[in-house]
Amino acid sequence: MNSQNGTDRVERAYDRTYGRPYDIVLFGATGFVGRLTAEYLAAHAPDGCRWAVAGRSREKLEGLREHLTATYPACAGLPLIEADAADPAAMRELAESARVVATTVGPYVWYGETLIAACADAGTDYADLTGEPEFVDLTYVRHDARARETGARLVHACGFDSIPYDLGAYFTVQQLPRDVPLRVDGFVRTDAAVSGGTLASALTIMSRGRQTLRAARERRLYEPRLVGRRARAPLGGPRFSRETGTWALPMPTMDPRIVARSAAALPWYGPDFRYRQYVAVERLPMALGGAAAVTAGYALAQLPPARRWLMGRLQPGEGPGPERRAKSSFSVRFVGEGGGRRVFTEVAGGDPGYDETAKMLAESALCLAFDALPEAAGQVTTAVAMGDALLERLRAAGIAFRVADTR
Repeated sequence: MNSQNGTDRVERAYDRTYGRPYDIVLFGATGFVGRLTAEYLAAHAPDGCRWAVAGRSREKLEGLREHLTATYPACAGLPLIEADAADPAAMRELAESARVVATTVGPYVWYGETLIAACADAGTDYADLTGEPEFVDLTYVRHDARARETGARLVHACGFDSIPYDLGAYFTVQQLPRDVPLRVDGFVRTDAAVSGGTLASALTIMSRGRQTLRAARERRLYEPRLVGRRARAPLGGPRFSRETGTWALPMPTMDPRIVARSAAALPWYGPDFRYRQYVAVERLPMALGGAAAVTAGYALAQLPPARRWLMGRLQPGEGPGPERRAKSSFSVRFVGEGGGRRVFTEVAGGDPGYDETAKMLAESALCLAFDALPEAAGQVTTAVAMGDALLERLRAAGIAFRVADTR
């Protein structure tokens, strides 16, 4: 039985490498972030990379190809795949055509499961931009086992959610002693604007609190428990951070859970790992105002008329223009401690929500398609699936991972 399973895995790997027409398919390529990702691939995909763009509208795909060809003439023959996220047959055909599928089509809890199910079934590596914990937990329960059987790597959160934090903590842990309890805190600063797609996803998450809790409970029934080790991501409380000289507000996002899952899967994070994440705000009035705005957003998201009104402020496909994005940036300062050592590290880059997110998704897809990677399958984090290979890709692409200080 074991021999046969091994043979099956080899055959599937051979099929993914040589039996499919595309190395990468970008689904949702005509949306705001999708378009930026397509532009990045057009500029940076290596010679010989067989990639295609996919979406619901043939007309919009043709417009995108024309736009890309104006700058990159080689894109004149870029393949176009017309496919609807709600069509299982189309998603199955898309998944079976590629070694890697990268998707920007969200909110993922509404539009994402048919594609990820097809990728798990076809043994196709998958990358998305979700920040939706409900979707990630449902995916684990429903599709992790099948992906492990077929060898597919299902990698969520391959953008600003959650690469800077996941790989930033990964990089920080590398600077600390092994086999000792570790504590890492991340402090986030950004001045970015939002797009219609980001707003819709954020409001969807806020409005689905009960469903999110139910999905998390269901995941805990299936997820193996760590034995002899701990990996935690407690929320923490508001405080003044002497390490950064800022007010630190806890971030109730999915990112800390991703970091904790990486720590659970990678023993060299130590026997007892804890991660906390904060928004760093310089002045107390700004901190109080930000907390009030988030609270108000959660309250309004519970009311369907208010939620629809908020979503209408920005339409899908709308987002900040090039000049606004050029002025945006982000930094995440990490403070890591363990074994009597303290280290300060930083991950930093340009516009986080769009330019850098498109870069991160594209480089994740290229990494999955072409790099020598650790053995992994099923639902895995960026640190587990790609680790050093993706970190070095992002460094080469202009995102900084640096040690600021050690003590």
